[in-house]
Amino acid sequence: MAPEDVAAIDLGSNSFHMIVARIANEHVQVLDRLREMVQLAAGLDDKNRLSEESQQRALECLARFGQRLRHISPQRLRIVGTNTLRQARNSADFLVRAEDVLGHTVEIISGQEEARLIYLGVAHSVADIPGRRLVVDIGGGSTELIIGEKFEPLHLTSLKMGCVSLSRACFADGKITENRLREAELRVQLRLEPVREEYVDLGWQVVTGASGSIKAIQDVVAREGWGREGITLEGLRRLRAALLDAGNVATVASRWQLEPARAKVFAGGFVVLHGLCEALKIDKVAVSDGALREGVIYDLLGRIRHEDVRDRTIAAVTERYGLDRAQAERVNATAHDLLVQVAAGWGLEREEFAHALEWAARWHEIGLLLAYHQYNRHGAYILQNADLPGFSQTDQTLLAALIQYHRRSFPADAFAHLPRDVAPLARRLCLLLRLAVVLNRARSRQPPPIPQLAVAEQRLELRFPAGWLDAHPLTRTDLTEEARFLRKAGFRLDFA
Repeated sequence: MAPEDVAAIDLGSNSFHMIVARIANEHVQVLDRLREMVQLAAGLDDKNRLSEESQQRALECLARFGQRLRHISPQRLRIVGTNTLRQARNSADFLVRAEDVLGHTVEIISGQEEARLIYLGVAHSVADIPGRRLVVDIGGGSTELIIGEKFEPLHLTSLKMGCVSLSRACFADGKITENRLREAELRVQLRLEPVREEYVDLGWQVVTGASGSIKAIQDVVAREGWGREGITLEGLRRLRAALLDAGNVATVASRWQLEPARAKVFAGGFVVLHGLCEALKIDKVAVSDGALREGVIYDLLGRIRHEDVRDRTIAAVTERYGLDRAQAERVNATAHDLLVQVAAGWGLEREEFAHALEWAARWHEIGLLLAYHQYNRHGAYILQNADLPGFSQTDQTLLAALIQYHRRSFPADAFAHLPRDVAPLARRLCLLLRLAVVLNRARSRQPPPIPQLAVAEQRLELRFPAGWLDAHPLTRTDLTEEARFLRKAGFRLDFA
């Protein structure tokens, strides 16, 4: 098999990471790693808006990363944003600028999806064990806890606390005192309180830590001789005393030879890890080189090899909500046939659009679980807020919009909340979904003939076999009503 180069970028709250790897003979060989401490979370103001300064730092970093990506095709690259980009009110504006610099799409992923990918990266980077593993990842703005077996995560939690956010809250001026440590520790315990007993009850055999904060703590503990293989609770207790003795960030940096950006957030990362170990009764933490970006690589490899976790999610959700598989498949088949006819004319050739239309077709009736009345709105709410392994927040927002507007009202501004480059294409996808649903309204085992579809910018023309519409007056009536809905959005639908 010919080698395949793939790449992943993790736009973290503290650091941006890039990994380039080659896939050969079913093995992942890392070719390059880049890391820059951008500290994006430090650029959030009290209104959760990213400052221009922090955006510029990020964009300059991405410009450097972009040089390394020029030979990698979009299908073999995935770029994910995490907690700070989830929080930032102006993240959409930043993503437009970031995508211009990189020339590739950036996805914002949920905390649950971040946790799943972290576990995948760690599980592929450490020795396999019998039983369960607890994985801990301390990021700049969030901390992920995952219990899993082998390569399968079983229980995932993303907590809104991280080395940057906690350091800003309790050690902003660089001073480290007993009162400030206690305040930070209390914040950590409050975050852990809702999940502590649940995790202790689930249990595990091994604890593995991932992230720059945990690696930095391991380096300090080893340097001081408080632990050679991993991080122990006793070593953390001794490190707490040493931090108090240092008293400030500058001394921390010089004493343990930390780069200034790491020293600035070291105390916050330490308090999170120490608090976790105390609360969950963890005696020892092994440290993994693998983390989120490695997980993204392995997940991307699954997509390339047609082992996409999103396919499992589709099947699981379909089963959980008792969806009519046969009807979903009929709608999907019709939507696909219509897409093939207009993809070139409407700019929908990219594979991601075919995926989005298929997912929406398979899930368009998910809201029926709650009620028939306005089931499209119920479905949109479910898909916007559900935990869907493999799907980014961008995916879910697009799916929710397609499903909300797949029937009845179709306002002109229906997709105004989507990115500017996506909104017009989403409208066109939704039109195809609407037509597929209308044509399959009878839920007949005998599928309707696929009409010829011709499109211009705002005009659609359907042509059926001679006499078919006369023999199916209900479909004619449905299309007449559909034409009326579309007219309000500025589209013209003709059929014969």
